[in-house]
Amino acid sequence: MSTSKKNRHLKAAHQILIALGLPRAQQNERSALCLLALLNLTPGKPWTKAENPLLGITPIMDWAREHYDKDYAPNTRETIRRQSMHQFVAAGVARYNPDNPERPVNSPKAVYQIEPAALALLRSFGTPAWHDSLTVYLAGRETLVARYAKTERERGQVSYRSIRLRTHR
Repeated sequence: MSTSKKNRHLKAAHQILIALGLPRAQQNERSALCLLALLNLTPGKPWTKAENPLLGITPIMDWAREHYDKDYAPNTRETIRRQSMHQFVAAGVARYNPDNPERPVNSPKAVYQIEPAALALLRSFGTPAWHDSLTVYLAGRETLVARYAKTERERGQVSYRSIRLRTHR
């Protein structure tokens, strides 16, 4: 498959991560490849044909190697889990163990799947409906960037209040 088709999908996935409000730490090639894997969006496949397979971390890594020539070392599994997939779940973009929510957290059978509303949205990428669909999608949820910023503000306010309380005693 041509490099330009691979790059086009990677660039689009990167733009999508930004549009979905994922933090800067997830706006990278690793997370873009994870998103493409969750959609089984091989180079040249149109976004309208995005799928929603159940994938574990190692199958995501294997998929990236097979379709995008990105070879991750086996010790990268935890980085992918903690620095990409965890945030996808927190942002509501992916679901964790949707086939068996009772599966233990440390199970080697753990899987991820694109969330249904996110799948519908991403199938509209590159079509005239994309911007309106994105607006509707984002209107119904708080982005991870916004949630993290709110947490930081709340942490700062708590610290400021506790300092004020201590100094006014």
